[in-house]
Amino acid sequence: MEITTEKDSNYNNLEKMSVKEILVNINNEDKTVPYAVEKAIPQLEKLATVVAEKMKAGGRLFYIGAGTSGRLGVVDASECPPTFGVPFDWVVGIIAGGDSAIRKAVEFAEDDAEQAWKDLQEYQIDENDVVVGLAASGTTPYVIGGLKKANEMGLATGCIVCNSGSPVAAVAQYPVEVVVGPEFVTGSTRMKAGTAQKLALNMLSTTVMIQLGRIKGNKMFDMQLTNHKLYKRGVRIIMAETGKDEATATALLEKYGNVREAVASVTVAS
Repeated sequence: MEITTEKDSNYNNLEKMSVKEILVNINNEDKTVPYAVEKAIPQLEKLATVVAEKMKAGGRLFYIGAGTSGRLGVVDASECPPTFGVPFDWVVGIIAGGDSAIRKAVEFAEDDAEQAWKDLQEYQIDENDVVVGLAASGTTPYVIGGLKKANEMGLATGCIVCNSGSPVAAVAQYPVEVVVGPEFVTGSTRMKAGTAQKLALNMLSTTVMIQLGRIKGNKMFDMQLTNHKLYKRGVRIIMAETGKDEATATALLEKYGNVREAVASVTVAS
């Protein structure tokens, strides 16, 4: 297997570049990422379809990963409840080394092939759930071991990796391979590979949540009103959907506590 994320950068003598040259060259590399993601859309479609089907049947989505990949999974999972109003345990991000690894690297945590399944078992995981492994290299033992065990236990499995023909993709039932090529800083997969995984995760979770009915039109009807900005957004949505003025929309939001019920109350009344 050729690990393109570990290949030498297309640039050299980075320390001799001016600040502008560094920024321009990083940006030039970053421009290639959406095109790599585009090529993976057919694979993403298959994964999103099975995740939506499983979640409609009461299943959950689990991300497992290490380092940057694991952190990105935790970020995507943590953003689903406020954005889509779903319970916190519908989408779960698990990182090798535990939550402390979100802030500080835990040495060799990713090399334990048995730990991911142990971590998943804390959530009483079963065959209704989907496990998606996140690994830029596609070689992380923590992820490989977790996916293998999930397969054995009858769960649907997927992955998002940034190399082709990787061990992680080989074990996943629904692999997504976003091949971004060498990094600007050789091997620094927090850069293009991390961006590619973030884009793919955005696409996956957003598509699934739309399929689950958590968006109406193009609005976050079920978002949690956790700050003034979101509260005002909620008022604007109610105004747009019902034709009510700001004062009435605000009163409706105060009464019902969420956008969907506030709008539905007007629809039913009319």
